[in-house]
Amino acid sequence: MRRGGTSRARVRAFAAPLVAALLAGPTATGCGATGSGHADRAPSAGADGGRTTPPSPRVTSDEDLCTKLVGHWSRKVLDGRTYGDYQSMGLSGGQYDILREVVDSARAAERQGVTDVGRLIDREAREGCVEWYRAGGPGEGPWR
Repeated sequence: MRRGGTSRARVRAFAAPLVAALLAGPTATGCGATGSGHADRAPSAGADGGRTTPPSPRVTSDEDLCTKLVGHWSRKVLDGRTYGDYQSMGLSGGQYDILREVVDSARAAERQGVTDVGRLIDREAREGCVEWYRAGGPGEGPWR
């Protein structure tokens, strides 16, 4: 399933500005200007009168993100609700390889009468993604 060398730093360098922009939210896009009622609002007071701090954003691991993407698109492909272009799905070539294996297994399970194919999809997507990232994740090309 894995081809090419490792380039985890390259993926992180590409993803970091995107994640930062997404986390910054409306204030980074010009929304929430002074007087809008959002950007200049002070933090609310807690029950004890002290200031409350908004929760920190959760960080999603590469493996978890891969698992969610592969699982989501595997279900769509299995249901015939997508035409299968990995780029339109936002997948890399390696993630798409995992998806094809997961879908093949799910179709075989359906033919054998397995009723909970969703569990199979989740398990195989997780196993494929963990294995892929353990081996280094995306390769040298931008599509890997």
